[in-house]
Amino acid sequence: MAKLEKGSKKLLNAWAFYDWANSVYSLVIASAVFPIFYGALFKEKGIEAVEVFGIAIRSTPLITFTTAAAFLVVAILSPLLSGIADYVGNKKNFMKFFCYLGALSCIALYFFNLENIYISLLSYFLALIGFWGSLVFYNSYLPDIAHKEQQDSISAKGYSLGYIGSVLLLVFNLGMVMYPGIFGLSDDGNGSIEAMKISFITVGLWWIIFSQYSFYHLPKGNKSGHKVTSAVIFNGFRELRSVYQSLTNNLKLKRYLGAFFVYSMAVQTVMLVATYFGEQEINWGDGDAKTVGLIGSILIIQLVAVLGAYLTSKASFKFGNIKTLIFINTVWVLLCISAFFIYEPVQFYITAGFVGLVMGGIQSLSRSTYSKFLPQTKDTTSYFSFYDVAEKIGIVIGMGIYGFIDQITGSMRNAILFLVVFFVIGVILLFRVPKK
Repeated sequence: MAKLEKGSKKLLNAWAFYDWANSVYSLVIASAVFPIFYGALFKEKGIEAVEVFGIAIRSTPLITFTTAAAFLVVAILSPLLSGIADYVGNKKNFMKFFCYLGALSCIALYFFNLENIYISLLSYFLALIGFWGSLVFYNSYLPDIAHKEQQDSISAKGYSLGYIGSVLLLVFNLGMVMYPGIFGLSDDGNGSIEAMKISFITVGLWWIIFSQYSFYHLPKGNKSGHKVTSAVIFNGFRELRSVYQSLTNNLKLKRYLGAFFVYSMAVQTVMLVATYFGEQEINWGDGDAKTVGLIGSILIIQLVAVLGAYLTSKASFKFGNIKTLIFINTVWVLLCISAFFIYEPVQFYITAGFVGLVMGGIQSLSRSTYSKFLPQTKDTTSYFSFYDVAEKIGIVIGMGIYGFIDQITGSMRNAILFLVVFFVIGVILLFRVPKK
């Protein structure tokens, strides 16, 4: 196959299509079906906490701490692997490895149960590592495949494709959960639980199958012909140190990264716990209202996020990236404050709509803003590894604080209100990014 030129439409579309492939994890596993399934397991057993390592931990802090631990592993692994990938020039192979690790772990979630809590949490743990590990290499392709003037739009297109594709699979999964009899399952609660477990298998298969188009067209990497030696293993950390030192000469990038670290800590935490919050804190009533309501809310977020990513791309073109990010972070402040006071489903739906508008926008614009601020270099993987490590460490801190407050106060409301502090600090730091 002939190598596609940088900026070519086919190459850009192939890169963006990986969002279509992998976003089903972030929607079905991280946001929608798994949180409902997880809550149903505890309700079915009539318990609120399980004993892990000799400590009784409530259901939501348990999954929060597990998520934080997985992100910590990703933060440590990313520089190791990205350094090797840059040195050898085969970032696509690493991206494939994490893709398949995540997809197969999603399939393994079919066997998740409280009796084998350690093995069950391990599947969840590895699925998260696979998803975020692959994104390290996926994001690093952006400056390799797109010119600067193309990066905002293709980044937004990637997120939009991800939202659309994941919604399609979620709608199918919702049909299985709500009408299990049509799919040959029992027409009761057990049938719905079984449908949720089957949905985890569909995620893994979707992810593997649709990623093949991206893998076929994306370049292998900046091939160097080097072999991996013991001296290369910690090359990634040396490159991170080099990137950190280079920030001294790039004040705009340095200050932007500081702001990103703080506000991303809050954004990712909200996104990771939103469904668990809705599952526990909203008065859904009896029957299937909770399942329909939670998945319906996630669908609202996903569909509105497509519009949000598009509007953000247009706003950044007219007002500039930093001003747009300041506005979006201000909206996040108001959303977190309002979440403390919502109890009814209609309030949750309205909040979900506004979350959708700013969720896709802040993700795509943050990624493309960082790409724009990079110096001229072929070593893009190391710079994006630094970006991802900053994001993951922020998530570890954010989820850790959130889980701790949830565990000691017994309420997720107190924890989500605390995140307002991070958004406010993020806005202040964005104002300090030089305009020139």
